[in-house]
Amino acid sequence: MVKVFEVEAIKVTIPVPWQQRVGSQRDWVWRGWQTRYTYLRPPSTAQTTGIPIILIHGFGASIGHWRHNLEVLGQHHTVYALDLLGFGASRKASTDYKISLWVEQVYEFWQALIRQPVILVGNSIGSLVCLAAAAKHPEIVKGFAMINLPDLQAREEMIPSWLEPVVVTLESLVASPVLLQSLFYLVRRPGFVRKWAGMAYANPEAITDELVEILTVPAQDRGAAATFSTLVRRMTSAQFSPNVKSILPQINVPMLLLWGLEDRMIPPKSARQLASLNPNLKLVELANAGHCLHDECPEQVNQILLDWIMVNG
Repeated sequence: MVKVFEVEAIKVTIPVPWQQRVGSQRDWVWRGWQTRYTYLRPPSTAQTTGIPIILIHGFGASIGHWRHNLEVLGQHHTVYALDLLGFGASRKASTDYKISLWVEQVYEFWQALIRQPVILVGNSIGSLVCLAAAAKHPEIVKGFAMINLPDLQAREEMIPSWLEPVVVTLESLVASPVLLQSLFYLVRRPGFVRKWAGMAYANPEAITDELVEILTVPAQDRGAAATFSTLVRRMTSAQFSPNVKSILPQINVPMLLLWGLEDRMIPPKSARQLASLNPNLKLVELANAGHCLHDECPEQVNQILLDWIMVNG
C-alpha cells in the first residue's frame, strides 16, 4: 500500500527593493548639476484625468520616501518624483540652498518634461516648495497638496517646547562649518537616524530598515557633509524660506493640507491657523499619524489625494 501525502506549497514572499517600486528612475542635468527623478504612467486601460502629479520630498528624504505612494497614484495619473538638489541621488552641490532654488528646479523640470498644469504634492519642506512654486509660477499648477507645512519664519509657533533645546544647540553650531560637518558624521549613522525618525513618526512599525536605508545612504555621497553644513546654516536665516502667512492668502487654486494629529515636529494647532488664512484650503487631520503621513498611513493618504484630485484637478 502506497500512502500519498499532500504537501501544501509554502509561499515565500521576497521583498521587492524600493528602487524597483518607484518607477523608471532617470538622471536630468539641471544647470550643470546631475539630478534624479522618476516617473510612472498609468496602464493604457486605466481611467485617468490626464493631470500629472509631481511629488516633492521633505528635508533629508528622497524619491524613496514616496515608495508607498507612487504605484497607487500612478494607476490613475502620470506621476513624477524628484530628488531635490542636495538630497537623494541628486548632486550634493556647493551652492546657496534655499526654497527659491528648489522652486526653480521644479519649474525648469516642468518646462523641460511636462509643460501642462500639474498637481504638486509636498511633504514638510517639500510643501514649502509647492506653495512658493504656485505663488511664483501659477501657470504650472491646477492645485497642490501639502503634507504638513512648516512656517520657518514663525519658529516660536512651529517648534514644540521640548525640541527648542535641540534647535538652540544646532544654531550655536551654525557659526562653525567645521563643527557642523563633524556633527554630520554623527547624525548620518543608522542608529541616530532611527531615533530621529522616532520623533517624526507616530507609528514605530513604520520605521523599517528600508526607511533607515533611504534616509542614510545618500549621506555617504561625495559632498554630503559640506551640503549638510550649508543647509543647516541657511535654514536658520530669514532668506531661506518665504513667509507662509503672507503668501498663503494670495493663492487662488485649490489646496489640500494633510496633518497628523500626533505630529511632534510641528504642533497640529499650526494646521488650523494656516487653514483659516485661505478659503481655498481644505484641511484634513489624521489620527495616529505624525509628520510623514504619506509613509505612515499611505493607504489613507493615497485615497484622500485621489479623491481630492478627482474633484479639484
